[in-house]
Amino acid sequence: MPLVAAAYRPPIFFRNGHFATIYSGLIRSIGDVTQKRERITLADGDFLDLDWSESKNLSNKLVILLHGLEGNAQRPYITGSAKMFNLNGFDACAVNYRGCSGVPNLKYRSYHSGATEDLVEVIDHILNTKNYSQIFLKGFSLGGNLALKYLGEGNKIPKEIKGAVAVSVPCSLRNSCEQLLMPKNILYAKRFKKHLIAKLKEKQEIFPDLITDGDIKKIRTLKDFDDIYTSKAHDFKDALDYYEKCSSLQFLSSVTIPSLIINAKDDSFLGAACYPSKEAQANPNLFLEIPSYGGHVGFWGAKNISYTEKRALEFFGSI
Repeated sequence: MPLVAAAYRPPIFFRNGHFATIYSGLIRSIGDVTQKRERITLADGDFLDLDWSESKNLSNKLVILLHGLEGNAQRPYITGSAKMFNLNGFDACAVNYRGCSGVPNLKYRSYHSGATEDLVEVIDHILNTKNYSQIFLKGFSLGGNLALKYLGEGNKIPKEIKGAVAVSVPCSLRNSCEQLLMPKNILYAKRFKKHLIAKLKEKQEIFPDLITDGDIKKIRTLKDFDDIYTSKAHDFKDALDYYEKCSSLQFLSSVTIPSLIINAKDDSFLGAACYPSKEAQANPNLFLEIPSYGGHVGFWGAKNISYTEKRALEFFGSI
């Protein structure tokens, strides 16, 4: 499909991508969302925690929410989405990736941008235990890449899966990593690295033979982390092999259900390769919207309802 015209026009303060990003991540707060946790056991013996919130009335519609790097189901962009969908007749299942629910996972491996095997198990669990006839995916950043890769890499997509929205998507992981290594993103990169290394030290206590103090000291950038941990723990040769195999960009031509990508032009995490215009123009199921503003998972909106929360509800309603 051709590019979708963006109607997002925020107040002047939120036309600064960094301010929009920081406000959404550190300042925004969401109330009145009640989540009930369910733990599921995965095929390899590990577990995932799913946080459910329900519509006031019995619903046959569900949205599966997928968070970003070092996020969880309690981040405002997740609870804000859950609240918006709950108020409009959808139940919501917010997935906490391995090790992201506040409890370390059991395996040396954890989560990454292409771990669609875990999403497959979540969807299979829902189909086997619930009664939803319409299921939608909404992913943010890493979670958006995960959703799009799942839809296009050759999985058998259940008939209940009707559509997807992916927000602030690093469609090219290498290109996004290159952006995060630039001086403009130094504060974000330091914050991500701090959290990732803290979790890796927890892993080291459980698996001392697999990660050493020397390994951890070598991690100076996010790419180093992917070279030393992510790639090795998840059977990739190195960081570049991981980026190449797990980027959703290569799978977009095979997406067969209506899917909307919303990537802001002022998103400092995304380079040119993360705006897949050619792929969208060539695939009638793929829609690309590039607002001028929004930052990375920012998209401030009036009454504490973000633009992408409104937009996702609108898009799913049009399918």
